[in-house]
Amino acid sequence: MQKSIITVIIPAFNEEQSIGKVVADIPRDVVEHVIVVNNGSTDSTVEVAKSAGAIVFTENRKGYGWACLKGIEESEKLNTEIVVFLDGDYSDYPEEIPDVLAPILTNNMDMVIGSRVLGKREKGSLTPQQVFGNWLATRLIRIFYRARYTDLGPFRAIKSKALKQLEMADKTYGWTIEMQIKAAKHKMNFCEVPVNYKKRIGVSKVSGTVKGTVLAGIKIIFAVFKYLF
Repeated sequence: MQKSIITVIIPAFNEEQSIGKVVADIPRDVVEHVIVVNNGSTDSTVEVAKSAGAIVFTENRKGYGWACLKGIEESEKLNTEIVVFLDGDYSDYPEEIPDVLAPILTNNMDMVIGSRVLGKREKGSLTPQQVFGNWLATRLIRIFYRARYTDLGPFRAIKSKALKQLEMADKTYGWTIEMQIKAAKHKMNFCEVPVNYKKRIGVSKVSGTVKGTVLAGIKIIFAVFKYLF
């Protein structure tokens, strides 16, 4: 059986303390390419990522979605068949990538979400507002889109063809929920697998600030209703 070309995309903003660990823990017998998208870092993120073996691109427009879109654009040039999204703060376990990929490779799923809710979480790894936000967003998706999710976690895998079909557009906080809602609307085959989660290295750019938490919450709720029409 021919091996699929798998590319990991890691958006990164000032992750010099963690990005090397993330890249080093990615199983390279499974993953062909590791792309780190530098999203305006002012530290040594770029140098550390390159030293760890990643391909580094820069997206100066600030926003998680902007960085992901840049990574997708570059992954297409590598003939990527499956994309894995992973955070650069070392809160996820990159060695669990095969578990996230398995339903795509063996059961022909289009998308797999790594659910932190179903996995084991280190105490304090998710803030109370993240726990509540996940609960509320996934309940609203279930009500309005008849799709069952437990998490909006960033650790996920999706076929490149399916990703292209979704026509992702969000540039900031709404990236993950946009993907999950659109996958439901397109009636794609998707599922969740448990993933473990630990305290991030450094401070979260979203949940670590009052502004980030409020803006993310507004964006997520807005997205639930935006895609109904």
